[in-house]
Amino acid sequence: MMHITNPEIDKYIEEVATEEHPILKELDRDTHLQENMPHMVSGHPQGLFLTMLAKSMNASKVLEIGTFTGYAAIALAQGMQENGTLHTIEVDDEKEKIISEYITKANLDHVIKLHIGKALNIIDELDDIFDIVFIDADKMNNDAYYEACLPKIRKGGFILIDNVLWKGKVVNPEAKDKMTIAIKDFNKKVTSDKRVQSFILPLRDGILMAQKL
Repeated sequence: MMHITNPEIDKYIEEVATEEHPILKELDRDTHLQENMPHMVSGHPQGLFLTMLAKSMNASKVLEIGTFTGYAAIALAQGMQENGTLHTIEVDDEKEKIISEYITKANLDHVIKLHIGKALNIIDELDDIFDIVFIDADKMNNDAYYEACLPKIRKGGFILIDNVLWKGKVVNPEAKDKMTIAIKDFNKKVTSDKRVQSFILPLRDGILMAQKL
């Protein structure tokens, strides 16, 4: 399995990044202690990227699909306007305890609204127009989430989709599993979508950034 970047480069990037927020550092540690797949947590450099993007856009409305333990939601909310609203959707109700605990620890109960359930049903019920949508859920449904969210993004807003380089398998000609093929097909679709302009940021496992035109 390929590394997207040299592990030593990844380590260096983290070392020279602005210090991780204490609450996020604590959450990352608890995630690694409590979860079977702790690598799914966004982590320090990606969290900083999300905070800085939200702050640079003066974001007041954000949607996240796939909360996991809440790291990315908190990072995004830390860059948002104080009176903003972030809706985050998690299908696994067993994650609710740790997510709610850390939202409270971060003093973001007034910003982050946690929804437990199926994302496509919940998205349909939301009336907000969003500045940012961050999709980090089941990869086979990336296209369905993208299509559901695009009408709810303001002009100039961003849809971010995580894990689009899929541990380098997107450039491995021998990788013919359904997940890799679905991710490659989705990436190709967004590239040719005239409703957006897009590129892939090679941060961690790759973030596709699509800006609505």
